[in-house]
Amino acid sequence: MSRPSVWAPKIVALIKGGNSSAAIAQIKVAPTVKDLQDLRKLLMAANLLKSQPNVDAATQDMIAELSAPRLHRSP
Repeated sequence: MSRPSVWAPKIVALIKGGNSSAAIAQIKVAPTVKDLQDLRKLLMAANLLKSQPNVDAATQDMIAELSAPRLHRSP
């Protein structure tokens, strides 16, 4: 069994602490789509998406990028 990821709660803590620029930097290097979806669920539960539109946009953009098929592969 795999352990649950602790990435999303750490990002929520950054946002609650007022460091949204660091949170956005971490969102841009998110490990998986599932982690981003978990983050969005936590942010919705804490009502932070409305007050942080830049974080909302960053999560949506990265979910779209990670979900899209790759156009090429590294050699």
